[in-house]
Amino acid sequence: QEQLVESGGGLVQPGGSLKLSCAASGFSFDYTAMGWFRQAPDKAREGISYIRTGDETTDYADSVKGRFTISINKAKNMVFLQMNNLKPEDTAVYYCAAASDYVDSLAMHDFDYWGQGTQVTVSS
Repeated sequence: QEQLVESGGGLVQPGGSLKLSCAASGFSFDYTAMGWFRQAPDKAREGISYIRTGDETTDYADSVKGRFTISINKAKNMVFLQMNNLKPEDTAVYYCAAASDYVDSLAMHDFDYWGQGTQVTVSS
């Protein structure tokens, strides 16, 4: 059974940092990309970053460029999201996702498998 499990969320003050982790297991195929999405209360889920497993090309939403960094450890089947200079607007449930085909955008339909999410709250 394919499974993605996020961890590392929590409460952090504005300007602080947090690192999220996502562990993938049970996949019988080589996923082509891993992504991070988030959903704030009463808001639609939005894509914030992805990384291609082949060439490790990355992309970021404008709202997080320069502050967030995605990385992957292929040997451990893990993807990470380093979040720096966090803002209250970053408060959301963060989801890890995996794609089984070519990815060239942060559209949700490009991703096939999803974790259950981890809460990130940025507040003083």
